[in-house]
Amino acid sequence: MLAIGDHAPTLSIPTDTDMFSLAEQGGKKVVIFFFPRADTPGCTKEAEQFSALQDEFTAQDTVVIGVSKDKPAKQAKFRAKYGLTCLLGADHETSFCEEFGVWVEKSMYGKTYMGIQRASFIIGSDGKIVAIWPKVKVAGHAADVLETLKAL
Repeated sequence: MLAIGDHAPTLSIPTDTDMFSLAEQGGKKVVIFFFPRADTPGCTKEAEQFSALQDEFTAQDTVVIGVSKDKPAKQAKFRAKYGLTCLLGADHETSFCEEFGVWVEKSMYGKTYMGIQRASFIIGSDGKIVAIWPKVKVAGHAADVLETLKAL
């Protein structure tokens, strides 16, 4: 996983509406929250919390994007179903997740598989990572990220 002070990768990623590139954010700060799969209980709650605080993130000159392995069409359905306002990145080839170090081996019921570790990053306007949550607990997480952002 990347560390605080590292330069964030400048890859582009498709979203449910367009393309997203860290390099094209024009000096804004960026919050990226990685989540395992769209339209599952924990991932929905997390995306709803970030969406509920969207105006406050915008007031901090910050772009918020959630990223999962889902394809753009599934992300679009996810957005529409829950009225989400944050960007939704579709890393169906996992290259974006691999660059951040969140594409990891996981296990459930004795089986191992590759999946996305729920994690969040704040990237400063200079492109460097300024805060990381490597293992996110969903409840209150978006508010915690916003408070950290305000304290920077």
